[in-house]
Amino acid sequence: MNRKPLGARASRPLHGKSASQADGSRFAAGETPALPVLHRTRRHFFEKCGLGLGGIALSQMLAEEAGAKVDRAADPMAPRRSHHGAKAKNVIFLFMAGGPSHLELFEDKPMLRKYHGQAPPESLVKGKRFAFLGNDAKLLGGERKFGTYGESRMTLSELLPHHRRIADEVCWLRGMKTDVFNHGPAKLFMNTGFQVPGRPSMGSWVTYGIGSESRDLPGFVVLQSGPRGPRAGNALWSAGFLPSSYQGVPFRGSGDPILNLASPAGIDAERQRDFVDLVGELNRERLGVTGDPEIATRISAYEMAYRMQTSAPELMDLSGESQATLDLYGATPGGNSYANNCLLARRLIERGVRFVQLYHTDWDHHGGPGQTLGKDLEKVCGEVDQASTALVLDLKQRGLLDDTIVVWGGEFGRTPMGETRDNKVGGRDHHIDAFTMWAAGGGFRPGGMYVAR
Repeated sequence: MNRKPLGARASRPLHGKSASQADGSRFAAGETPALPVLHRTRRHFFEKCGLGLGGIALSQMLAEEAGAKVDRAADPMAPRRSHHGAKAKNVIFLFMAGGPSHLELFEDKPMLRKYHGQAPPESLVKGKRFAFLGNDAKLLGGERKFGTYGESRMTLSELLPHHRRIADEVCWLRGMKTDVFNHGPAKLFMNTGFQVPGRPSMGSWVTYGIGSESRDLPGFVVLQSGPRGPRAGNALWSAGFLPSSYQGVPFRGSGDPILNLASPAGIDAERQRDFVDLVGELNRERLGVTGDPEIATRISAYEMAYRMQTSAPELMDLSGESQATLDLYGATPGGNSYANNCLLARRLIERGVRFVQLYHTDWDHHGGPGQTLGKDLEKVCGEVDQASTALVLDLKQRGLLDDTIVVWGGEFGRTPMGETRDNKVGGRDHHIDAFTMWAAGGGFRPGGMYVAR
């Protein structure tokens, strides 16, 4: 069957009239008649309506997106508004590296003492994986004395006497669980949501998302104390696949807060400023050619380092703090301790730093030398109990707790079964199914308690 082309059919006269007659217009020979408004389609409308509402809205959105990109490139840490109004604007994460025993600190278990030395019921261990426990592990009853404190009636052991003062100031998070039972991967999982390196940490995501209010200090600062650094190291505060501007910056507790921050001998402030300006101009020229975000990171890092030559030493100098404040924390000017780091965390928040993370080791109490649930656990509790409490109280009395979240906890808990080391049962293995943390400020309900159901 012969058919005319679609174009030929469309040009057929309407109701016996020519196209020009149909729309009532007259055209000279060779002119193309305009389509009647009646016969225009949405496709025609969007094709011709570059200045319509849709075009205006699209132009506005593209301009906002382009502006955001320019701002982030020019200043990666520039504060940015969140999608919704926020209660909190800063975070301090007190990370107890190694896995504190909730059974010795926060949860009294009379039944565990009653069945001490007996084999655990099959329901407790069936299908479970442990790092070191064998099939012959027996239940281990705790020896610590507990009491209930505050209107929340929170149970606390004798190892944390200062925590009694904040029983009604923090929200107790019981029944915490995790998926990973070895230290390095478990720390990564807690900090990045993934158990292998390469993902951005919490502090990196926070500063990437909303920037930082500090112009003279990094947006994400890491402070360490204890006999060694945490397992998994700097992968815990890595920016992962985000630009390196957002990775955590470790500060040292004594001496220069950051290595190589001070100017070399013979370089005064004017020469230093000239050097930074020249390098910045070269980097900006290269950035304009390549658009590489790491060049923007480099520019920002040079400028930040220059400003930190003044701001960082001032931050670390605790001599201006009152003796009452130093006594509250148990801090010593010039010292390098968890207490000093808690006080520094408050000072960092006051200066607009967005995310501060403290790591304190070692909470890994398996029962061997240096890892007992006796004097070794007592020692590490004594190092953190007073200062952790002081941080919450100090932030509150300064009006900073309402918009600062303080988190305390480790990567997992400890087993109700005892672990044998050197032919002695003196510790507990890693336990991923139940442990306790706490959070304060930033909208968390003080004195509240969340438990697993």
